[in-house]
Order: sequence, then C-alpha cells, then structure tokens
Amino acid sequence: MQVRSASPEDSEAIARIYNEEVLGSTVTLDLVPRTVAEQRAWITSHAGAHPAIVAIERGCIAGFAALSPYRQRPAYSTTVEDSVYVSSDQRGQGVGRALLERLMDLGVAHGFHAAIARCSSENTASVALHRSCGFMVVGIEREIGRKFGKWVDIVVMERML
Repeated sequence: MQVRSASPEDSEAIARIYNEEVLGSTVTLDLVPRTVAEQRAWITSHAGAHPAIVAIERGCIAGFAALSPYRQRPAYSTTVEDSVYVSSDQRGQGVGRALLERLMDLGVAHGFHAAIARCSSENTASVALHRSCGFMVVGIEREIGRKFGKWVDIVVMERML
C-alpha cells in the first residue's frame, strides 16, 4: 500500500468514498453529498500544514484522510482535528491505520501539539482505530447531531503529539 499526498486528480474517488458515508451512515454528520468540484476545492484547501492524503491499493484509492484546524481562534493553532475515511470494500485491511499513522507523523513534522478525533458513537471501528493509535476518550457530546431521524452522540478523543 502506498500513502501519498492527495491531488486534484483524486477528487472523484475521494468524493465517491465520502458520499457513500454521507448518504448511508452517521460516520459524517454531513447531509449533502459533495460534487467533484467541491471535493477538488477541499483537496486544494488541505495543503501545507493541514494536508490531505490518500492510500493507494492495487492502483485504486482505498481511503483518504486529512488534518484540519481544530478551531479558528489563534490560541488553538497548535491543535488539529483528523478525519479518516476508508472505502467500504477495503475495510479491515489496514488502510485506516496506515492513513492515521501517516497523519500523526505529518502532525508532528508540522509542529502540532495535540490531535483531536470526533467519531460518531456508532462508528466503533473508528473509535477502536484511534485507541490503537494512542488516542484516549476525553468526552462524549450527547445528541449533538441529528441524521436519519435519530440523535447522534460524538466521542471526542485526543492524542498528544
């Protein structure tokens, strides 16, 4: 498996993976699928210290991940939030771990101090992945989102870099 920086040419594959979760799960609380153009803009915005990366398996994008600013206020500038998405046909193959480990390496390289993960409580695979990569649960945000007619809790996890 190869992990590399995402490029605009990856937009269609990344949008496919993301939109599957938008339309069919509470992994993201986004309600509207992204267009390829919107995905391209997202990739462009994730450069420098807040990169987007992809995992390539057998010539196809198996997953993607990114670091984003945690909050906009300057005092939070040393904290990042991670996002990891794996194609449904590639889960359980180590793709998420490869992406998350690379993201944490990039976070350290860019001088960040802490990483935050915010996982739907229903996404037990993501909570387990983050735990296995050194994240600890620091709280639960109860019923802060609503999707598919039900309330969604968010597990907040943190790892010091």
